[in-house]
Amino acid sequence: QAHLVESGGGSVQTGGSLTLSCAASGYTYSDYYMGWFRQKPGQDREEVACIDTSGRYRSYSDSVVGRFRISQDSSKATLYLQMDRLKPEDTAIYYCAARLAHGIRGYCDRRPATGYVYWGQGTQVTVSS
Repeated sequence: QAHLVESGGGSVQTGGSLTLSCAASGYTYSDYYMGWFRQKPGQDREEVACIDTSGRYRSYSDSVVGRFRISQDSSKATLYLQMDRLKPEDTAIYYCAARLAHGIRGYCDRRPATGYVYWGQGTQVTVSS
């Protein structure tokens, strides 16, 4: 049974940094590409970033490009999100998710979120001004 567990959330001040981790188990990690999503209070879930199975292709939403970096250690089946220069508007619950790659490398698609089949339980990130 697939299982994704996020960690690393917390509270920081504007301009601070956090690194989120997502430990995956129960499925063949290399068959899926990975994404990070977030849900702000009172809003729909939004995509943040995705990474392909090789780890060489990454895609970011406009709101985080240049500040966040997605990476993974496939040998550990672990996904990361390095978040720098955090802003209050980054406050949200952050989720990792997995989407079947169908053997395709060098590509990932952040949308739609419904294409992602495995989800973690989320970790809270709070950025205060």
